[in-house]
Amino acid sequence: MTATFPAIPSEALRLTDLLDAVAERQRRDFGHMASEAKADGSLITACDRWSDEALVQGLGQLYPGEGVLSEEGRKLVPSSSAYWVVDPLDGTTNFAAGIPYWAISMARFKGGVPVLAVLDVPPLRQRIIAVRGVGAWRNGNPLTPPGNEAQAAGCASLCSRSIGVLQKLPDQRFPGKIRLLGVASLNLVSVAMGQTVVALEATPKIWDLAAAWLVLSELHCPLRWLVRSPEQLIPGDDHGSTDFPVLAASSPEALERFMPWAEALLQG
Repeated sequence: MTATFPAIPSEALRLTDLLDAVAERQRRDFGHMASEAKADGSLITACDRWSDEALVQGLGQLYPGEGVLSEEGRKLVPSSSAYWVVDPLDGTTNFAAGIPYWAISMARFKGGVPVLAVLDVPPLRQRIIAVRGVGAWRNGNPLTPPGNEAQAAGCASLCSRSIGVLQKLPDQRFPGKIRLLGVASLNLVSVAMGQTVVALEATPKIWDLAAAWLVLSELHCPLRWLVRSPEQLIPGDDHGSTDFPVLAASSPEALERFMPWAEALLQG
């Protein structure tokens, strides 16, 4: 019997024109943007600012009354019953350096958890969508939970701040081929796509992980929040400097195999 998969809900397709416009502008600006350092040491470009304004304004028109928490804008958890968490350009360092790998990350929260998520990868012209309880898609094609192909490749995604764990367990061989791609949202979602076995992120903010969190959940990839959980964020709280260290895995077995390195991340 042939399996059938649901089509992308119309609710997710409402965002198509807005995302198309922002992704196209980012592709045009790529390679032509000077960057500057923010107070936390991360980079920002004029394209980050334009993208943030366009997305916040567009969401206000599509979903009037729903607040937005954004990396480049207001970082307070909105008090509306449903709200959005947005990273207008995740991977600004890559973007500014001329490395064609970055993402637009957006998630709609309701009841304390993401219910709709979109990760657009402009340089690859890929769009990943997830809807809670319904499924996940890439460019309109249904995604299925990662299988043994991820285990065969054995790639593990680390961020620049988590790679230090390799020095904390010198007597143990790291059980994966290391990849550092520089985009937190895509590092996490690479697990759900079967590209990596695990992803270990040391300092992701809520806007880094919001969309990937739902994609991982819909594809049954276990997550281990190492310090605090982003569930049930409190309205009015400022999350501009809140980290949510996390280990994402393709299977419970992979999660347990890499947990010693996740625990080492918290040492010291």
